[in-house]
Amino acid sequence: MVAMRALVISEPGGPEALETREVPLREPGRGEIRVAVHYAGVNRADLLQRRGHYPPPPGWPEEIPGLEYGGLIEGIGDEVEGWRVGDRVMGLVGGGGYAEYVIVSAREALPVPELLSLREAAAVPEVFITAHDALFSQLDLDLGDRLLIHAVGSGVGTAALQLAKVAGATVIGTSRSEWKLQKATEYGLDVLIDTSQHDFVDAISRATGGKGVHAILDLVGSPYLAGNLSSLTDKGRMIIVGLIGGRTANLDMSTVLRKRLRIIGTALRHRPIEEKIAAARAFEREVGSLLAAGQVRPIVHSVFPFEKAAEAHRLMEKNENFGKILLEVVPE
Repeated sequence: MVAMRALVISEPGGPEALETREVPLREPGRGEIRVAVHYAGVNRADLLQRRGHYPPPPGWPEEIPGLEYGGLIEGIGDEVEGWRVGDRVMGLVGGGGYAEYVIVSAREALPVPELLSLREAAAVPEVFITAHDALFSQLDLDLGDRLLIHAVGSGVGTAALQLAKVAGATVIGTSRSEWKLQKATEYGLDVLIDTSQHDFVDAISRATGGKGVHAILDLVGSPYLAGNLSSLTDKGRMIIVGLIGGRTANLDMSTVLRKRLRIIGTALRHRPIEEKIAAARAFEREVGSLLAAGQVRPIVHSVFPFEKAAEAHRLMEKNENFGKILLEVVPE
């Protein structure tokens, strides 16, 4: 049996549940490529999966977390066009990214721009594809819009901030950490709101002259629902991307009707493969050139050795990172 190293969830629980084990490695099938993973991104979905609360889609390993990778093509299956062994690639997986190899659809993989290292590449797929899909495919963000990003210092938050600024939006960001807000100004944040000190509804009203915001990207969830509805303009749009603050809330439907609001929910992980491929290709068309030119950049907070994944999870649980946390699978 051909085997590879992977980080396996020994049983649902804390970070100590992650163990390095040898697991089977299969050959790429028709339309697939096998990627030697150099770096894997750490995401909150990994923490939930580790605790037993967020199982992967069918066909992906339940015991191996990991949603994104940056690496080199090591094997190519039948009927694959456009790729060669040794090509640098990055992309999303439904699970299993915490491993030496991943096998993915060749149509979903993305080329790594020359400007980016494989380390930086691993910090791109989950946050930038999520942010791009949310802002432009679903929220229809436009030039001159005022956008509110909750948890602007997170991975998706920092990606959305950069993409929104390139699109000509005014960006208001919230965080409970003043230092994260100050850091976000380096990437164009226009209005800073420390929600540990200020009510974001009042702050938005002051910053916009009572006009509110056209669109909201919410990574927090239930605690901010009422304030979000209050802060939106007529015909405003809100997309819910994360639920770190909670998953249930009371909804004042009269506000939704009166303002003619749109409330959207989104998740990439459980979409059908064709929808994932479409999101990846749209990202490549519309953001690939921005990455290649350095107009937007992945933000890496820290990198942990593969065997130190538990420490990476603890750091994310403390919410002390600005940008992405990565695991180094192949030491440089």
